[in-house]
Amino acid sequence: MTETSTTTKAAPKARTTKATTKTAAAGFPDFEAFAMPKMEVPAAFREATEKSIEQAREAYAKVKNAAEDATDLMEDTFETSRQGLVEFNHKAVDAARSNADATFAFMKDIMAVKTLAEAIELQSSFTRQQFDALSTQTKDMQEFATKLGTDVTAPMKEAMEKSFKDIKAA
Repeated sequence: MTETSTTTKAAPKARTTKATTKTAAAGFPDFEAFAMPKMEVPAAFREATEKSIEQAREAYAKVKNAAEDATDLMEDTFETSRQGLVEFNHKAVDAARSNADATFAFMKDIMAVKTLAEAIELQSSFTRQQFDALSTQTKDMQEFATKLGTDVTAPMKEAMEKSFKDIKAA
C-alpha cells in the first residue's frame, strides 16, 4: 500500500473595505450589486409606522387582558365545578349509606319476626319509608344540581353581559 499526500494551498487573502465587510458579514459575496444604498426615510412614513406600532401594542394589551380575564374566569368556573361535584358526591355517598343502613336494619328486624303478618307489616313499613327517603334524597340532589349549575354558569353569564356592554359602548 502506498500513501498519497496532498498539499493544500492557502487561499489568497481578499482585500477588505467597508462595503465588502458589511456585505460579507451579511452573508453576501463581495458584489457591489448587493450593497445597501443609504436612503432617508420620509418623516410621514416614519410617523405612520410609529403610529401602527403603537396601535399594535394597544391591541396586544387588550387581547392580553381579555385572555387573562378569560383564564381567570375559566379557573373560577373549574374550581366552582370541582367543589360542587365533591359536595354532590358526598351527598350521594351519604344517601347510599343511609339506604344501606336502613336495609341492614330491616334485614335484622325481618329475621326477628314471629308471624307472617308481622313480616308483611314490616315489609310494607320499610317500603314506605324507603320510598319517602328516596323521594327526599332525589329532591335534595336535584335542587343541589340546579344550584350548582347556576353557580357555575353565573360568572360566564356576567362576563358575556359585560362583553356585550363593552361592544355596544365601542
